[in-house]
Parts: sequence; C-alpha cells; structure tokens
Amino acid sequence: MRDTQTLLSSPLTLAATALGLTFATPALANDAAERLTERLEPLESYQASFEQKILDGSGERLQSATGEMWLSRPGMLRWEVEAPYSQIVVSDGSDVYLYDPDLEQVTVQPMDDRVTHTPALLLSGNIGELTSNYDVVYEQESGEDVFTLIPSSADTLFEELSMVFDNDTLTQLWMMDSTGQRTLITFSGITQNGSIDRSLFNFDIPEGADVIREEF
Repeated sequence: MRDTQTLLSSPLTLAATALGLTFATPALANDAAERLTERLEPLESYQASFEQKILDGSGERLQSATGEMWLSRPGMLRWEVEAPYSQIVVSDGSDVYLYDPDLEQVTVQPMDDRVTHTPALLLSGNIGELTSNYDVVYEQESGEDVFTLIPSSADTLFEELSMVFDNDTLTQLWMMDSTGQRTLITFSGITQNGSIDRSLFNFDIPEGADVIREEF
C-alpha cells in the first residue's frame, strides 16, 4: 500500500549520521527511560497535522504524504492521509482499521502486540510497557530532546524509532527499517491534552467495501 500503510506494516527510525547531526553524550539508559516517561505520561491526547517523508538509505525521497492525526489513551488513534492519496487508519482500542477509499477496501487487524508496537500506537499505549520493551537512549541537539528506542525483541516492526521533543511537545518521529529505509514524520498545529470527539475513533465500514480480516 501507500504511505499510511508504512505506518502499520513497515519497520521505521532516526538516522542521525545521514543527517549530519552531532549529539551530546547519551544519558544512561535508566535516566533516558525516566526522561521519556516524564514526557509521555502526561500525554492523554494529541492532535496535529503531519508531513510524512519516506527516504532510501542515501537520503533520496521515495514518497511523501500529508494529513491529520488524533490519538487518545488508551489505544485510540485516527490517522488520515489527505494527499497524494486518501487513506484512513482508525484504532478503537480493540481493532485497527485501514481504509483505502480508492480500492474500496478495509483491512481489520486485532490490537495484538505486533500492531501496538507500530509507531503511532506506541504513543497511545502503556508507558511502562514502552520503556520495558525498548532500550532508550537520550540525546540533545540544538535544544531539542531526542529519545531513540531500540527494541529488546527481534519481533518488531522497526529497528529504531526516535521521538523529538521541543520542550514537552512531540514534534517529529524518525524511523528506520532493516533495509535502511527511513521515515520522517513532522507534526505541526499541535494540540496536546485538548478535547477530542470520541466518535473519531469509531469506524463504520462503508457499504459495499471489501473487508479483509487479518488474525495473527
């Protein structure tokens, strides 16, 4: 599928070397996890516009997309790609729906461990599980805090994931897969802990759409 499916089905992360970034000495692992917990625990909801770029190992842009996203704890997410192709991802806390209007197709996946380890759903999940399932490295660049998560298990959808914070506000996600392909998601128009209509996290399957149910 196109860019939004990368969010659900591809491994993703930060590639500091390719960007020419120079960081301070990383914090100790326990300290890094505590710092990340301090950023994420107060985050009950998050709403933003996003620009998503997929880059190859040399930094060449392969794809790009723009859209809107909403998340609310526990486990609820709505991710809408507006351009160049429309796609919608919705998690209601029990199932994840991927809707492709052009194909008139809905893919439904249960909220098992593999799905909840995808980047956006990690943000809406349990922070204790997050810091216990990943090694966390903290670095700083130009006043921004960068937390890089490295999975402690091989059964994951990305090799590294980095969260970039400006003060207490999440502004970017960097992800990288085993082939070196990288995804950068930049957020703007951000509202943290604002009121979100809960109906956004309900998905009604459109009449006539093909439904594919995946069980793991």
